[in-house]
Amino acid sequence: MAFEYSELVRLIRYRFGTQDNFAKALGIGRVSLSQRLNNRLEFTQDEIAKASELLGIPKRKIPEYFFMEKV
Repeated sequence: MAFEYSELVRLIRYRFGTQDNFAKALGIGRVSLSQRLNNRLEFTQDEIAKASELLGIPKRKIPEYFFMEKV
């Protein structure tokens, strides 16, 4: 199953300017983040929790950013 991360990418750019800046704050490499955003790797639960905290995503909105199926 592939997930749609376009809203997440927009929020990352708005809050951190670049995916590289966000990856550093998240504690993973730029390539690792790219692989997750391109559905090559999955986000771990810990990464989702930390990313949500860094981006100010309320718990109830996590599914909108991390679990929307690609159509």
